[in-house]
Amino acid sequence: MKSPPLSAVLGLAVTILAGGTVFFHFVEKWAWLDAWFFTVVTVSTVGYGNLVPATAIGKIGTTILIFMGIGVFALLAGQIGEAAVKRRLGHLQEKEEKRSTGRES
Repeated sequence: MKSPPLSAVLGLAVTILAGGTVFFHFVEKWAWLDAWFFTVVTVSTVGYGNLVPATAIGKIGTTILIFMGIGVFALLAGQIGEAAVKRRLGHLQEKEEKRSTGRES
């Protein structure tokens, strides 16, 4: 199974962060910065605990954010890692080809 394009996963990650921020701003009545901070801390699984949803809908939203966010950000991290490894392997292959060409001359 082929992975979705990096741009699609990045767009989904940004959408989750923005959506979580807007959700907590309006549902929990948090300041924009607090809502953003809580969303990032939750998705990154750091979970400082200094902000905690007080409403039932906020707790349900947090649960959904955790499941969606962790999956999407894990996929994003994997794709970024895969791209870095491919780039590095490409550089190593180029070096090897230059060495091989240099020896044949």
